[in-house]
Amino acid sequence: MTNGKGAQLRRDIGFFGAAFLVLNAMIGAGIFALPGKVAVNAGLLSPWLFLGVGIVFLAVVLTFAELASYFRESGGPVLYATYAFGPLAGFGTGWVLFLSRMTAFAANANVMATYLGSLFPWFAEGIGRTAVISIVTLGLTYANILGVKDGVRTMGVFTIFKVLPLILLVLLGLQHVTTGTLIPSASAVIGDLGGTTLLLIYAYVGFESMAVTAGETSEPRRVLPRALMRTVIGTGILYFLIVLVFVAVIPDDTYADATLVDVGRMLAGPAGAVAITLAAVFSIGGNLAGTMIAAPRLIFALGENRLLPAWFGHIHPKYATPDYSILVMGGLALLMALSGSFVELAVASSLSRMLSYILCIGSLPVIRHRASDEMKARAYRIRGGYLIPIVGLLICLWLTAQATAENWRTVGILLAIGFVLYALERRYLKR
Repeated sequence: MTNGKGAQLRRDIGFFGAAFLVLNAMIGAGIFALPGKVAVNAGLLSPWLFLGVGIVFLAVVLTFAELASYFRESGGPVLYATYAFGPLAGFGTGWVLFLSRMTAFAANANVMATYLGSLFPWFAEGIGRTAVISIVTLGLTYANILGVKDGVRTMGVFTIFKVLPLILLVLLGLQHVTTGTLIPSASAVIGDLGGTTLLLIYAYVGFESMAVTAGETSEPRRVLPRALMRTVIGTGILYFLIVLVFVAVIPDDTYADATLVDVGRMLAGPAGAVAITLAAVFSIGGNLAGTMIAAPRLIFALGENRLLPAWFGHIHPKYATPDYSILVMGGLALLMALSGSFVELAVASSLSRMLSYILCIGSLPVIRHRASDEMKARAYRIRGGYLIPIVGLLICLWLTAQATAENWRTVGILLAIGFVLYALERRYLKR
C-alpha cells in the first residue's frame, strides 16, 4: 500500500507479532484491578463469570476474524464500515475506535504511574507522575516512527515480562484452590449482572487492533483469524485461573480493596508483591506499546481514504511508517494522560468500542454479498450462517444499554468533534 508518493508500508508483522498485538491490547491494566471489583458482586462465581463472558464474547471475535480475512489493507473496522455503508460510516467507525484506543492509552499511562508509585512514591504524583507518563509516551512514539519491527520488538519484551509473573502467580496459588472454590454452592449469586459484565468486558476489548495493521501483516487472510482465535481463547483461560487464585487466597470481606499485588504478597511475601507490581507495569507497558502501533493506523487509514486530511496518510520515506499519524497519536495521548482521569477515560473507551463493534458486525452481510470471487475464496467463513454474528450484535447492544447518560454525553461530544473535522474535509474536497 502506498501514499501516492512511492512510499509503501512493509509487511513485517507475522503470526507472533499479530498475536502479541491481541494479547497486549487485551491484557493491560484491567486484570490487575478488576478481580476484586468483580468479586464484590460475583464472589466465588467470579472466575466462571470471566470465563463465561470470554466464551460468549467469542461471537464478536469470530465475526471480526471473518471480516479481517477479506482485506489486505490497513484500517480494519474503517475498511469494513466504509465498504459496506460508505465513507460517513467508515469515518465514524474509525474515529470512535481511534478515540477509544487513545483514551485507553491515556488512562493506562496513569495506571502505570500509580503502580510505579507503589514501589517509589515519587512516581505517583507531581513531577514524578509527569515524568513517567511523558517518557513512556514519547519513547513509544519515537520507537514506532523508526519502524513497525521496533514497535513489535518493544511489545514482545513487555509481553514476556508481564505474562511470566502472572503464570508464576497461578502456579503458586493453585495449591490454595479447594473444591468449594472451584465449584461454588448453589446459593452463590451474581449481583448487578449487567453492570458487572460491562465492567468485566474491559478485560476483553482491544482485540480489533490487530486487524487495523493488516496492511503490515504477512498473509493477513491466514494469519489474522488464527492469531485472533488462539490468543483470545488463551487469554480467557489465563483470566479464569488468575481470578480463581484471587478468590481462593483473598478473604471475601476484603475483595473491594484487594488487587493482584495483595495476592502476590500473600503467596510470596514482599518479593511477591514487588514481582506482581512489576508485572503490572510491564503489562500496562505492553498494552501501551500495542496501542501505539494500532491507533495511529486508524487515522492513517482515514487520511489515506480522504476521510481526514491527506496529511494523516503520510508515510515516512525512510522508515516506511505513518509518521504524522503516530505523532498526532502521541501528542494527544500525552495531553489527555496528563490532564484526564482514569475512570472517565476508561468508560468512554469501552462504550466507543461497543459502538464500533455494532457497525462492523452489521457490515458483514453486505461484505459477504459484495465480495469478489477471489476474496470469498481466501476468506475465513464462520460456520452457522449469521447465528454467531447475531449473537455478537446482541451482546454489544446489551452492553451499550448498561451505560449511563453521563457516559453517552462524553462519547457524544467526542463524536461531534470528529464529524466536524469530517465535514471540513468533505467541503475541502468539493472545492
